[in-house]
Amino acid sequence: VVIVLLLNFLVGVIMAYQSAKALRLYGANLYVADVVGIAVTRELAPLVTGIILSGRSGAAFAAELGTMKVSEELDALRTLGLSPTRTLVLPRMVALALVAPVLTLLADVVGVAGGAVVAIASLDVSARGYLAELRRAVDPSDVWTGLVKSAFFAVAIAHIGCQQGFGARGGAEGVGRRTTATVVVCLFTLVILDATLTVLFRTFGL
Repeated sequence: VVIVLLLNFLVGVIMAYQSAKALRLYGANLYVADVVGIAVTRELAPLVTGIILSGRSGAAFAAELGTMKVSEELDALRTLGLSPTRTLVLPRMVALALVAPVLTLLADVVGVAGGAVVAIASLDVSARGYLAELRRAVDPSDVWTGLVKSAFFAVAIAHIGCQQGFGARGGAEGVGRRTTATVVVCLFTLVILDATLTVLFRTFGL
């Protein structure tokens, strides 16, 4: 949670600083709330949160299940008549799908707060004016589309991490390779998913 909050706060600060120069040229300082609010809620908060989850949870899933695979614990589960998918994969997937939107919602709040800090300190925008413009610019659809993205990201991360863990072979070295592959594949998949969902949302006017 701390890492998600800190990184998304800094993302909001960066977005505000990057847009400040152009907005100041046209006397549109107040519109920093539009830039930060929409960018954070629709794209940056779910994506940054997904990247953090890839490195933290996706890699952990791969390492844990990979260790179970090479130590033949998965075979033991099957011998007991238990499905490794139902027992090990499904709970992780559901848990991550539930947690990711909550983390993304927190990321939205701190990302917008980061933009507010820059707006107040560097653009002579009052806190009240920033919040009023933010309410005008950011629709509920902007927030929930980001939350939907984060849920899709979470399912993909859990699936990839568990799949890589089940494919581990060759002892600790094989587990390490699969853990590294999990992070790489997750990052690539997140970008593809983000682009696909963005196009779909825009196509349907969301």
